[in-house]
Amino acid sequence: MSDVTPLDTVGEFGLIRRIQQTITLRQPSTKLGIGDDAAILTPLAGHDMVISTDMLVEGVHFDLTFCPLKHLGYKAVAVNVSDMAAMNAIPTQIVVALSIGARFSVEAVEELYEGMRLACEAYDVDLVGGDTTGSRGGLTISITALGQVAAGKAVRRGGAGPNDLLCVTGDLGGAYLGLQVLEREKQAWQADPETQPELGKYPYVLQRQLRPEARMDVIHELREIGVVPTSMIDISDGLASEVLHLCQASGTGARVFSENLPIANPTLEVAEEFNLDPIMCMLNGGEDYELLFTVPLAAHQLIKNHPDITIIGHMVEKSEGTNLITKSGQPVPLRAQGFNHF
Repeated sequence: MSDVTPLDTVGEFGLIRRIQQTITLRQPSTKLGIGDDAAILTPLAGHDMVISTDMLVEGVHFDLTFCPLKHLGYKAVAVNVSDMAAMNAIPTQIVVALSIGARFSVEAVEELYEGMRLACEAYDVDLVGGDTTGSRGGLTISITALGQVAAGKAVRRGGAGPNDLLCVTGDLGGAYLGLQVLEREKQAWQADPETQPELGKYPYVLQRQLRPEARMDVIHELREIGVVPTSMIDISDGLASEVLHLCQASGTGARVFSENLPIANPTLEVAEEFNLDPIMCMLNGGEDYELLFTVPLAAHQLIKNHPDITIIGHMVEKSEGTNLITKSGQPVPLRAQGFNHF
């Protein structure tokens, strides 16, 4: 095993200097990044600033038994960028705060930041500062993301109206099934530490769980074709939960058609292996970080052939309720059964 460097041999400022050396600034709105008491940003004229914070806590949001630190760093950035996408904003900067215990080495922290660096590169985001502190418990990562959107063009959850089309990007359920695979292999390893994990045949669902991607690509594509969603949210806690959020904020109901829900073949195969209902996985699994959004009926022609957008239903009057419509045409009230933070 190669030598590792204890954190106390470099100290907080030494660690920050090592991290600073790996950071490249890309955004014209970034005037000063890491290295002073605060970053200096200059937002673009005619734009609103959008700010969001997400916290990832060891033992609650991730398990280092099976989550590589580089993937964790990438995911921590991606889930914050996903919040920017859900507001129709372009992410520009992030600030990272870490609470980290002495069991982690300098190299482990650098591996975590390498994942963040790769994500910042992928999404054209600047890491401009943050904080590090010790911890008597596990690892906690808190990231604040900043973005910009043309003044008045931010998309909120509350803008949908009856007859708007309800759309989703990508496919659903993969992250949840990836977690099931990882949990199963962890249990097998705990029962017999000599057991080698059998992960080779699950690349798709493992990728969906360990290294999700924020759908900034779709945000850019919608802008190119002139489609502005009337409401939008990212799918972190499960599709059913997010549909209910849109309906509550917009004062509407919704009809979601089960036969329209998108699922990838590898996800379907794992659901069958675990004897899980694919519809349940798509509705309640969470952590897909796809976008759920509504558009006016008039936008149908513009999005109907988009390869990565699926129309899964439409909004209705609030009095009609929020229902999943089964293949037989029966309405089943949607219930939020996804991840609950408390």
